[in-house]
Amino acid sequence: MTDETVGPDETGDLAQETKKGPGSAFAQSVESGVWRYEHAERAHVVVDAADYFSIMQTTMMNAKKRIFLIGWDFDTRIALGRGRRWWEVLPRHRPPRRLGRFIVWLVNRNPDLEVYILKWNFAAAKLFFRGSMFIDLWRWFRHSRIHFKLDAAHPFGCSHHQKIVIIDDRFAVCGGIDMTADRWDTREHLDVERLRREPGGGSYMPWHDMTMLVEGEAAKALDELGRKRWNIAGGRDLDRVPDQPHSVWPDHVEADFDNVELGIARTRAAYDENDEIREIEELFVRLIKGAKRFIYAESQYFASRKIGEAVAARMAEDDPPEIVLVNPLTADGWLEQQAMDTARARLLKSIGKVDKKGRFRIYIPRTTDGQPIYVHAKLMIVDDEVMKIGSANMNNRSLGLDSECDMLLDANRAGNEDSVASIRRLRHSLLAEHCGLEEDEVGALIERYGSMHAMIQQHPQPQRTLKLFEVPDLTDMEKTVADQELLDPESAEDMFEPLSKRRGLLRRLRRLR
Repeated sequence: MTDETVGPDETGDLAQETKKGPGSAFAQSVESGVWRYEHAERAHVVVDAADYFSIMQTTMMNAKKRIFLIGWDFDTRIALGRGRRWWEVLPRHRPPRRLGRFIVWLVNRNPDLEVYILKWNFAAAKLFFRGSMFIDLWRWFRHSRIHFKLDAAHPFGCSHHQKIVIIDDRFAVCGGIDMTADRWDTREHLDVERLRREPGGGSYMPWHDMTMLVEGEAAKALDELGRKRWNIAGGRDLDRVPDQPHSVWPDHVEADFDNVELGIARTRAAYDENDEIREIEELFVRLIKGAKRFIYAESQYFASRKIGEAVAARMAEDDPPEIVLVNPLTADGWLEQQAMDTARARLLKSIGKVDKKGRFRIYIPRTTDGQPIYVHAKLMIVDDEVMKIGSANMNNRSLGLDSECDMLLDANRAGNEDSVASIRRLRHSLLAEHCGLEEDEVGALIERYGSMHAMIQQHPQPQRTLKLFEVPDLTDMEKTVADQELLDPESAEDMFEPLSKRRGLLRRLRRLR
């Protein structure tokens, strides 16, 4: 990186402590940091919410017994079928556009169908500003086969952040997309898009997101996780859905992966009789340590101390892997900006002091006219051999406080060997989306320029672009907020620690001094 991007920082050097040899290569599989592995008959990555909302509308119409929706937020006013032409749905089967009415329509047309909806309780405060959503919720509460619950089963300051859908205990979705407002967008991320509207009519910025569809035993495992979470949140015990002979997989979606083993990793803060789970944290660190050639990642934040230390340790090596991280320009909301953007700046300054070869860089996607695209996706691809996708960001909250769920595909596991080409295709597709290129030209361009960094910075991008993130100068107060992790603690207990006892974002540096 340039001096302007990652200049020296008076707080010290994140990687002074660990100037070790090359990171170890992956073993036969990434076992540690995974709750369990389960077989998936097929899996598919969905990029951006325009396709996802349309797919979910079709898939939920095929449900026979149960639809289980688990999310950080739901907005009943959003239109799932936005952008679909009238001839794409037969008139006699044409569903209501709005999510609230659509759920009622589903259960009314199928007397065997039950719908369960679990939503984080704090986000319920938004209900007071959503007008007609009260009417939708009243319709839900009145219906005997629609079960809506607010999840408050977490310590103070933590959140329920998973984004999971399970249908008939056979099909599931796990990723970063909530069925709420300000999420819908196409992969073109147009500067002017008439359908990118809030329920109230206002427009919002271009939005990039991602999730994964799975079918088979992996879906049953997610159903088990969901039923457990429903129970922890105070809901009654739910039985498994009897095995269904039919498939709800949408006919027009061609799977990216067939007959693969998928790992599931979780985060959960200790609460009541439920122990703390930090699988995703361990998995993040292991993936960074195990990278041999490169990492391509997308995340809403880059604010985790442990992830920052792992990256710095790799950058201090003689021949570190190339790491491309796609972030939004700023976090969404003033409070998040104070917590996440300041921590990102502090970590980047410190990493930059050991990143002598400029192998770690953060990029901001922009539209054709230069408007920043908000990145809400949570993805990591390592050497085109491992792919992790889910709800967890690269911040402290996602690694220890909030309830999260990620899916892992490791091509080194038996049965997954043929997945490398599909993972590579996804990486090329995302680079093409962000750089305004054709997917089939990305591989040759990377080979011509020698690296992803070189291609991004040297190849002309006349449409959408990836721009190198420039680290801003911080005030003393902003540095304190970041260093003390005041708004992004690593555990629930840290929130109540006095400042004098806080270990801090750069804690290991202080011990070395």
